[in-house]
Amino acid sequence: MNTIKKLSASASVIVIVLSLSACANMSGQDKNTAIGAGIGAVAGSVLTGGSGVGTIGGAAVGGVIGNQVKTK
Repeated sequence: MNTIKKLSASASVIVIVLSLSACANMSGQDKNTAIGAGIGAVAGSVLTGGSGVGTIGGAAVGGVIGNQVKTK
């Protein structure tokens, strides 16, 4: 049982590191789109009580808004 916990913790760390490194070559607009989609998904989920449709809709709207934000 203890081995499974260590293995899952190690796998989680590896997945997090790899996902963060994937953002290294993103443009400012791409980063804003991803951030907007993430914030929109959380907001959509909260506003609709955890509805899947609300989460997806929030992510879509947030991604569009994030894409339109201009960086300096």
